[in-house]
Amino acid sequence: MLSPDSWLMRGMADVVDAIWINVLMVVTSIPLVTIGASVTAGYDAARRSLDGEGHVTANYFRAFRDNVVAATLLWLPFLAVGAGLAYAWVVLQITPLLVPKFGLTILWVIGFEWVFVLQARFENDVLHTLANAYVFGVTNVVSTLAVVVIDVVFVVLVVASVIYLPGGAPLLLILGYGAVLMLHVPIMERALRRYR
Repeated sequence: MLSPDSWLMRGMADVVDAIWINVLMVVTSIPLVTIGASVTAGYDAARRSLDGEGHVTANYFRAFRDNVVAATLLWLPFLAVGAGLAYAWVVLQITPLLVPKFGLTILWVIGFEWVFVLQARFENDVLHTLANAYVFGVTNVVSTLAVVVIDVVFVVLVVASVIYLPGGAPLLLILGYGAVLMLHVPIMERALRRYR
């Protein structure tokens, strides 16, 4: 069980990599405009870590450097629309707006789940990457729902920990989105397998 190739040791190495990816993502996301590049680099580093390719830090910064411009251009519309949606959900409590708010939120989530994965995996211009994110999101409904469920469960766990078990919240925050990406990778890679 303590052999370096055992499931236990590989699992512990994956947890350490997830924590380090989360730290790198937090640091490189400090200027909010680079969140897209951070998510793209985090996905690429998580994928390579699970495949046993290279070192996490080198993979992360290479992916960040290679994708910073395109991923930032992809992120800015998501930031603007996300801020507008947050404002609409919190402030605009108007019943006729419920359907458009739900529709735009679903579109936002589908795009967010796929656009940075595609940016990390394929060479394409920004508009085609954005369009392909929706094509993949809609044609791979099961994968999209699976990663959304993972994200929702993580957010619910963090909120519940903060409210009911404050001592557990730091562990979840340390694992952070790096752990979520490690869970996303097998699902997304399975959906992308035929396109590699």
